[in-house]
Amino acid sequence: MTPILQLFIIIPLLGFICSLLIPDKNETAISRTAFLTVGVTLLSIIGFVAYWLFNGHPVLNLKEIVLFKSKEYEFLVDLCFDKITVVYLLVGAFLTFLVTIYSRYYLHRERGYKRFFNTILFFYLGYNITILSGNFETLFVGWEVLGVCSFLLIAFYRDRYLPVKNAIKVFSVYRIGDVGLILAMWASHHLWHENITFLKLSNYELVHEHLESHSYIGVFISLMILVAAAAKSAQLPFSSWLPRAMEGPTPSSAIFYGSLSVHLGVFLLMRTYPFWEHQISVRILIVLLGLCTALIASPIARVQSSVKSQIAYASIAQIGIIFIEVALGFEKFALFHFAGNAFLRTYQLLVSPSVVSYKIREQFYNFVPRQHTIEDSLPKKIEYSIYLLSLKEFNLDSFMNYILWKPLKNIGRKLDFLTVNRLLLLFIPAYLLGLGFLFIYENGSEHPHEYLPGAFALIGLLMILKSFSERKSPLMSWLLLIMNHFWIALAISFNEKFELTEVIFYLSGVVVSGIVGYWGINKLKSYEQNIDLNQFHGHSFEHPKFAMVFLLACLGLAGFPITPTFIGLDLVFSHIHENQVILAYATASSYILAGISLIRLYSRLFLGPHVKTYHETAYKSS
Repeated sequence: MTPILQLFIIIPLLGFICSLLIPDKNETAISRTAFLTVGVTLLSIIGFVAYWLFNGHPVLNLKEIVLFKSKEYEFLVDLCFDKITVVYLLVGAFLTFLVTIYSRYYLHRERGYKRFFNTILFFYLGYNITILSGNFETLFVGWEVLGVCSFLLIAFYRDRYLPVKNAIKVFSVYRIGDVGLILAMWASHHLWHENITFLKLSNYELVHEHLESHSYIGVFISLMILVAAAAKSAQLPFSSWLPRAMEGPTPSSAIFYGSLSVHLGVFLLMRTYPFWEHQISVRILIVLLGLCTALIASPIARVQSSVKSQIAYASIAQIGIIFIEVALGFEKFALFHFAGNAFLRTYQLLVSPSVVSYKIREQFYNFVPRQHTIEDSLPKKIEYSIYLLSLKEFNLDSFMNYILWKPLKNIGRKLDFLTVNRLLLLFIPAYLLGLGFLFIYENGSEHPHEYLPGAFALIGLLMILKSFSERKSPLMSWLLLIMNHFWIALAISFNEKFELTEVIFYLSGVVVSGIVGYWGINKLKSYEQNIDLNQFHGHSFEHPKFAMVFLLACLGLAGFPITPTFIGLDLVFSHIHENQVILAYATASSYILAGISLIRLYSRLFLGPHVKTYHETAYKSS
């Protein structure tokens, strides 16, 4: 029974590969491939679930493949199948099937028709990997795929300013959630001394035994899981990204932000529930977070002028309630609520264009006076205050910008004195000096090396911050991103025996992606002469294949699961000791900010309105 689980990943993967090979103009073949892929997967899931129920619905676990193994580390792909998986798989397959049928006609003769269906199939592949994942590492593979698909779908209308701008915003919030997941994985490595599976987490005696002597690590892991779940499911203070994500086509908004992707935070909480169910403080925190989100999102939804924003905030409020249900232990009720909310929001978003046109016509012929609401019973000062706060969306965007993005950019701008030449003159000698210290340490000489890993990791983080705030030179930004990985490798090498094979494994993807990206930027400069990061240039219009190659280089350098660097990053964290929280945080922050910086770099060079005015330019606001 267990080997069949692989089919639910293999079928979408084969469909995605086939769709890549179909010519752009063959709309029928493209849509039928997507329709057939998702349809076959849906029928396979229904048949398997019926067989699974008939055989007594056992919890299935498949240790599928070990991708990397060393003396103290093992990266394995593990698949799990239980009642949570069943609900999410069935809902996901059915809604994706509906959306592929809808999109076939909705996007007819759209310039990015093939690109849309490719991204939908890639999203569905990532969704199935996430739902079937049996450990944190496999879940993180799907999690990363969904993050990139999110960016590509929001920026689908890539010749417009706002979709691209909002795609970067949403991707940035997703990366904050990734910090939580990475640190949870790091801490769990030290708690269990293995890549723990979700099946083992269901063992109460095992969990209780470990948490009894490591209660602080347990709380830390739970809090990091909550951060990841809150960011993915648009809970406070990350709620403002969901309405921004509605800039993409209506079908992608329906499947991604109305129904499936936005509920993955709930999935993460339910999947890890056996771990934190006896941590009362964490459960109270989840209840409070869900309650506050529901109370704040509900009035915001009621004052939105856009139908998509109304649906987005209404969905956020419902997910807040689902968070409460999960924390209270109502798992079956939460699953039922998830399915109901997913179907409702998909339906609302798919019919929203028709509803808007109907409402516009209707208001001319049938005037409906404003009805009395519960807010009218409040004192006018309180009523008007709530109304204004709701109109401003409780300043959530400004709050995130003030406490997070602005300070990071300010630190990066302190390093504006750096040029490419100064960068090479300052940091290459410093790196060689660090290698010298490493050589002395490995030969047994005593020196105060315990502070060096943190110092070198902070140098790498400063490079990322400079790249993140860089406005002039794309080449400078790219070199800083490459050098960050080398500083991290050096920092970890001081901790313990970071073997040469492991270093090569980690840096192999960095070197290949770095060379491709370096060549790409120089090639683009030779074509376009003047490129900077002060505006969107939109060069994908004239160089679409070139843009695709550069995107792959960016993803490779960011540690996306297309190069060994993805496994190498997990390997790096396995070498960070449990008492080195600063080193772990600096490394995780470097990794996350590097991803944001790379997507920003790609967007500035290849997306947005074209810099050449003789091309047709869309309005700034859609």
